[in-house]
Amino acid sequence: MLNDYRDIMTVFDVAEALDIGKNRVYELMEAGELKAFRIGRIWKIPKRSVEMYILDKANLTS
Repeated sequence: MLNDYRDIMTVFDVAEALDIGKNRVYELMEAGELKAFRIGRIWKIPKRSVEMYILDKANLTS
C-alpha cells in the first residue's frame, strides 16, 4: 500500500501519501485518529498507523 515510504513517516510523507495538507495530518494526530509520537520537535508516524487509518476509513478492518 505504502511501499515507497519508510516504516517511520514524517508529517510531510503522510500528507503526500493521503493527498491532504500538513495541517490536516496534525488534526488527525491530535484527534487520536492517527497514532504518532514525537522525538524532540519532530513528529514520527509509523507506516502501520497510516495503513490502519486508511483501512478504518474504508471500513476494511475486522
